[in-house]
Amino acid sequence: MRIHDFAAVGVGPFNLGLACLTADLSDVDGVFFEQRDGFDWHPGLMIPGATIQVPFVADLVTLADPTSRFSFLNYLKQTGRLYRFYIRENFYPLRAEYNDYCRWAAAQLPIRFGSRVERIDHDGDAYVLRVLSAGAVETVRARKLVLGIGTAPHVPQTLRELPVVHSADYLPAKRRLQQLDSITIVGSGQSAAEIYLDLLPDAREGGYHLTWLTRSPRFFPMEYTKLTLEMTSPEYIRYHHALPAATRDRLAREQRNLYKGISGDLVDTIFDTLYEQGLRTPVQTTLRSGVEVTAARYDGDRFTLDLHHREQDRSFTARTQGLVLATGYAPRVPAFLDPVRDRIAWDARGRYDVSLDYAVDRAGDEIFVQNAEEHTHSLTAPDLGMGAYRNSVIIRALTGREVYPVEERIAFQEFGAPAPAFAEVAR
Repeated sequence: MRIHDFAAVGVGPFNLGLACLTADLSDVDGVFFEQRDGFDWHPGLMIPGATIQVPFVADLVTLADPTSRFSFLNYLKQTGRLYRFYIRENFYPLRAEYNDYCRWAAAQLPIRFGSRVERIDHDGDAYVLRVLSAGAVETVRARKLVLGIGTAPHVPQTLRELPVVHSADYLPAKRRLQQLDSITIVGSGQSAAEIYLDLLPDAREGGYHLTWLTRSPRFFPMEYTKLTLEMTSPEYIRYHHALPAATRDRLAREQRNLYKGISGDLVDTIFDTLYEQGLRTPVQTTLRSGVEVTAARYDGDRFTLDLHHREQDRSFTARTQGLVLATGYAPRVPAFLDPVRDRIAWDARGRYDVSLDYAVDRAGDEIFVQNAEEHTHSLTAPDLGMGAYRNSVIIRALTGREVYPVEERIAFQEFGAPAPAFAEVAR
């Protein structure tokens, strides 16, 4: 039976980028499986006017191979929209535009859509994938694996048994939500802000009161200054990866505003919209920060939220007919890996113990992950702009050669203390 060089499971932007970057390599044989029938990136959040939070150069391929036929600029050229994009003078593609770009790239690749990987074993020579496709089961063998199944919507434990709407499913639920007399959004990041702004203009005519709650001390913007952006660099990845696990976990909490905040322009647009709406009559809305949902109940008509204000250490309740959770996403370990769990390295908390080169197997060169390494590689894990870099590293590991030059130093600043031999007394 044929043995592929690698099998990639799950095709979101990161494994799609891997497919693009390996498509023209004659000596690399990879196969890509995606259980959905086609590429569709966050369909529940395709809010009109919403943009991605990275510039267009952070596409599937450009930062690894600027000459690639799969670049965003080539997509614009091939679809007759390059000059319109130029005249627009905005480096940030619309979210729907980015999704169309990814679909355009996927249509040119032999990705096995509609194929669900149900089980992976190892027969001593290769990984054996049991794949369900069009009602039929087939067996596929591959020497290595690249897991790009993405993260799952996160719902806090206290709310998991209630009929809430996660932001991932917002658009299909929007019309129903707007028939209610009150809607509460819980969350502090970009998705929460986009949903709030999308619902705000219709609140008065729709007759609903719109509330936005966040446990963060303020509605903070994502920090996007240039020296901070150097934390998405190979140097910072190496520095962060070498830190003790407890330190990395603490930094994950402290660094949330570096990549989970709201774009500054969106914060300003929300304020300007509130200002304009409030010229004549009070706006039917409540914004409250520093508030945590500690418990919740649903009586068939309304949610009762038990809330706690952290800074004042005061508890209170609120009632709402609609509840939208913009509470982010969490990594997951797929059940199809159960037969090969003993080949995988785990940390003390049961998470992947991800190597610097994104491998999670004990051998260090067989199973690679995409966007499952935030606890080891920091804010670079979910960053679209780091996808091409990570794929360059993974391709180097898959092929044993540097197909796409991996830049090792890009930052002006130094992370961490100097090596003892080079330490100097501060003057």
